[in-house]
Amino acid sequence: QVQLVESGGGLVQPGGSLTLSCAASGSIFAIGAMGWYRQAPGKERELVAIISSARSPNYADSVKGRFTISRDTAKNTVYLQMNSLEFEDTAVYYCKANLRGHYSSGWYDYWGQGTQVTVSS
Repeated sequence: QVQLVESGGGLVQPGGSLTLSCAASGSIFAIGAMGWYRQAPGKERELVAIISSARSPNYADSVKGRFTISRDTAKNTVYLQMNSLEFEDTAVYYCKANLRGHYSSGWYDYWGQGTQVTVSS
């Protein structure tokens, strides 16, 4: 069984910083792209940032220059460093990994449970 566990969310003032982490564990054969998504109340889930297995990142326009995605292959972990946080960044943040399990012949998307980020003064 594969599991993704996020951590690092919380309450922060505008202009502040937070770092999210997401660790994948279980019977993993290989991990492809890993990414962060977010869902604000009343809105659809949207892509925030994604990083390929070759560590090539892509960002939503709304977070470019403020957020940085990175990964540690040895730890099966993806990070999201969030700087200059704004009220509009308030949402539940989810990580996603496209991976292949040891007992699977295909690649599938797995999601974490989500972590709340609240930007408030």
